[in-house]
Amino acid sequence: MTGMLASVRNLAEARLALKTGVDIVDLKAPEHGSLGALPADEVGRIVAEMGGTVPVSATIGDLPLDPDPICRAVLEMAATGVDYVKIGMFRGGDWGSTLVTLSHLASRGTRLVAVLFADNLPDFDWIARLKKSGFAGVMLDTQDKTRGSLTGLLDRPTLERFVDETQEQGLLCGLAGSLRSADIPDLLTLQPDYLGFRGALCHSARRTADLDPEALAAVRQMIPSAHPLPFSCQASCPGTLRIKANLLPADLSQRERGAKSLSLWERDSG
Repeated sequence: MTGMLASVRNLAEARLALKTGVDIVDLKAPEHGSLGALPADEVGRIVAEMGGTVPVSATIGDLPLDPDPICRAVLEMAATGVDYVKIGMFRGGDWGSTLVTLSHLASRGTRLVAVLFADNLPDFDWIARLKKSGFAGVMLDTQDKTRGSLTGLLDRPTLERFVDETQEQGLLCGLAGSLRSADIPDLLTLQPDYLGFRGALCHSARRTADLDPEALAAVRQMIPSAHPLPFSCQASCPGTLRIKANLLPADLSQRERGAKSLSLWERDSG
């Protein structure tokens, strides 16, 4: 079955999403970019308010793929107690070294979700590499929200391939990107683990506006709620480690940190 992820930007919206019965509460600051991050202290307050009743994910911001700032941002967000930390795999940057660094965090219990962007022509061959690096899931989203919805950028066979390859790797699979109510019936037939929404839940369908309770309820009604779903709260996984923000992997060898950069875009630029 497919769950519903609702992106919220403050505690009041998180409470509304929880009351409506969403399956994942996702924390972000839409006014700061496609994956804009909320302050860690605010994320911590929201996590405490949710009390383990629903999985909570959070973004780390629109950061370039450089190992040190990515690692520090992930550690800071993981320390809030969120269940999943979402990382945007933006075009360019040092994919190879960043994945080496993140694999150490994943091995310590941080549940990472990679966000690929449909408008950047992602290479799905990297899904297997994300699995090997210890990621818990992969999400397909859109970076430029002015270019339309995910379904307008990618055709059904491409979306099917993404879902199939992600689930074959045993990873959580999410679809998002300016999705509207009209997109839901067809996307449900692909059976991703969850569909993510922001703009469709807001007043006037503007992602930077406040959540509209009626729009939120309407989308929830279109996605049948069923349990158990494949994602869970950290509280339901007592063996999961909590990472503290001062645990930047100092033990990475120079050989690992100096690993050859493997840009996702080498193939395109060639």
